[in-house]
Amino acid sequence: MTKSLFLLLLIATCLTISCEKQANVPGLSDQSVWIGDCQPVSADEVSMYENHPAPLFRKEFELDSAKIERATLYITAAGYYRASLNGKRIGDRYLDPAWTDFSKRIYYSEYDLTSELNAGRNCMGLTLGNGFYNPLPLKMWGYLNLRNALPTGNPMFTARLVVEYANGKTGELSTDDTWKFAQGPITKNNVYLGEWYDARKELPGWDLPGYDDSDWKTACMVDSPGGKLQPQFFPSVKVTDRISPVKITSSGKGVYLADLGVNFAGIYKIRLMGNPGDTITLRFGERVYDDGRLNPMTTVCGQIKQAGVGGPGAPDIAWQTDAYVFGEKRELWYSPEFTFHTFRYLEISGLKYEPKTTDIEGLALNSAVEACNHFESSSELLNAIQEISIRTFKSNLVSVQSDCPAREKFGYGGDINAVSESFIYNFDMHGFYRKTIYDWVDAMNDSVFIDTAPFVGLQYCGISWESAFLFLQYQLYLYYGDLEIVNELYDFNLKWMEKAARLHPDLLVDNGLGDHESLIPVPVQVTGTSHYLQAAGVMKKFAALMGDRANETKFTELETGLRQKLQETFWRTSGLVNEHINKQTLFSSLLYSAAIPEHERPFAVDSLMASVKNAENGHFITGIFGTKYILEALSQAGLTQEVFNIVNSRDYPGWGFMLSRGATTLWETWKESDNTYSNCHPMFGSVSEWFYRWLGGIRPDEHNPGFLKFLLEPHTPEGLSYVKTSYKTPFGDIKSNWERSDSGEITYLISIPAGTRALFRTTRSENGAVTIFHQQKETKTNEADYQGIYFEKELGPGDYVIVKK
Repeated sequence: MTKSLFLLLLIATCLTISCEKQANVPGLSDQSVWIGDCQPVSADEVSMYENHPAPLFRKEFELDSAKIERATLYITAAGYYRASLNGKRIGDRYLDPAWTDFSKRIYYSEYDLTSELNAGRNCMGLTLGNGFYNPLPLKMWGYLNLRNALPTGNPMFTARLVVEYANGKTGELSTDDTWKFAQGPITKNNVYLGEWYDARKELPGWDLPGYDDSDWKTACMVDSPGGKLQPQFFPSVKVTDRISPVKITSSGKGVYLADLGVNFAGIYKIRLMGNPGDTITLRFGERVYDDGRLNPMTTVCGQIKQAGVGGPGAPDIAWQTDAYVFGEKRELWYSPEFTFHTFRYLEISGLKYEPKTTDIEGLALNSAVEACNHFESSSELLNAIQEISIRTFKSNLVSVQSDCPAREKFGYGGDINAVSESFIYNFDMHGFYRKTIYDWVDAMNDSVFIDTAPFVGLQYCGISWESAFLFLQYQLYLYYGDLEIVNELYDFNLKWMEKAARLHPDLLVDNGLGDHESLIPVPVQVTGTSHYLQAAGVMKKFAALMGDRANETKFTELETGLRQKLQETFWRTSGLVNEHINKQTLFSSLLYSAAIPEHERPFAVDSLMASVKNAENGHFITGIFGTKYILEALSQAGLTQEVFNIVNSRDYPGWGFMLSRGATTLWETWKESDNTYSNCHPMFGSVSEWFYRWLGGIRPDEHNPGFLKFLLEPHTPEGLSYVKTSYKTPFGDIKSNWERSDSGEITYLISIPAGTRALFRTTRSENGAVTIFHQQKETKTNEADYQGIYFEKELGPGDYVIVKK
């Protein structure tokens, strides 16, 4: 062997530590090398449904004997990956990397492996899954094939391990064509249909040092998917809850049904026993039929429910299914890797014994946003509504905020517009929503409004969906004080407003989707034009922040023009108002968007309340946007008691009705659906925002973003004896609790974070007596503290007890 060949082999197999070279800039770059399994992309749709084993990759390397100061792995993929070091899983992330447009932006993860490396020989292992980079050609609703809209290809990955030693030396291992690969036991994997695992194809010890890989193939260096590599700055998808079944029943010979008690998105662990070749099939659903059998139909991908709908090769019914085929191990725990399901019920067939509840554990998966805020009340029903809202929200946070985590999994902008503030009131959404905004920037084009980000080919919903990227910027500014995102995207926002003007030259929005799932239809002219008006208002604020006086004037004029257009069309003349239209959404949209002059608002409120009283059971019949608007509009008008009475009811339609029918997550519709609509959909979760804003009274001040100063106006409707609310701001936690005594006295317990101020406001009591206790000091109020019917007092940092008699 020549000396040069020996050196090449040494470099190919070892991470050499004797070099003096310092580590380059940390992370991955556009020059990083991608590798894959050398297989061509299939051009035949039918063959895509056949077995395509997830490839296994391995690389052995040897460390220097010097003490390791730090070892960092940077890694990402197009598709999903599971990485291991010396046979142990690296990290606790799932479904990584986050779904993006892989041709434009790819986020990479960073792992600290300092304490995980062995002195001497080590082995890095990696399995690749398809994710959204290699979806099946399912024709959702009979026409939408994701492969026609998403950048696609066979899964690939890039990685870089940097080892820094105490003596100042460094070593590096990166992906190249010295890695080797083989086919693994995951024979099929798809985010919608599920995963098939054949244990007969396992390769024991494949990711351990010393494994004989002489019959493995050499990995191929492949072209990058095209996206710019960037470090991840938002929470990863992790197991955030573990759920035990409440019971297991038999729904047929050899068929068992585990009820996990609640509906959620995620995967599971199951203890299995069997013989080589035995196949265990698992199906999932949100509901059961009256006879106890699994009902999987509300989670079927894209309404593919009969032969021919899904296209060549597609299943007749595209339900969620996993399968495990036994190999040599007769007893084991199994969990899928590259799929996620939405389910309360897990159907198991193929077992020769009856499983126990201790054999199964549900693993809830979601982007691990910090659940830093809290709401509870004396109403068990309100608490239950909050609980199912939270569970729904988490289930729809799997790297994108989805409309439903089973049959679509898409990041629809309309749902974001409806409930983003509900999410913010419950979780730290700063990083996640920044990622969401960039998804929209990568998805949008200059000619038409699109519905989702990442873009999946849908473009009929209109401005009320695409505007989500703009409103999220404003909310990051308002709730977190993030001016940087506004600065960064200001020019982009200006171009978007030019696009909106080009698509709607007459101001009135006349195409797109209106108030989705309103019980009475609402034309897009109402909600779409309202969103356009709100967008003009946001851009007026952004222009002022940027010191752009010309555009501040321009958007002020646009705002005025849109307001006049709404007034002329829906307020001052009969126009479309006389059509069969949901008056609740109509009047609440006009009120929420400030489209009605201040002195005329009481008339609109009266009309809104009349439309509520005329509805079934005097309840809300609004849809995706109208529900958010009506909660806010009535509360702004001082009608929180009326809102509470509706929310705190089990009559139809309403949240309490969902609960009375066994819901553990929010439905997509007020009406119960056991076949078509998702039973885990966040859009009616705007009620959670109302809990914080009006019962807790915590509201930001647009003139003092990031809660530098804020409003505390807790409302105390009859029927509630206490409310406890907390909200984490950039400065610390706000606490807003109140309790009503038997005599009717209200005691408020308030905490104001350091560095902030709050305007506390409450309605005047009958005798006008309000006493404030702060730092063992008692302050009685006087007439100067009252503004009309309100008592108002500015409070500095600290803890307060306020008593209203």
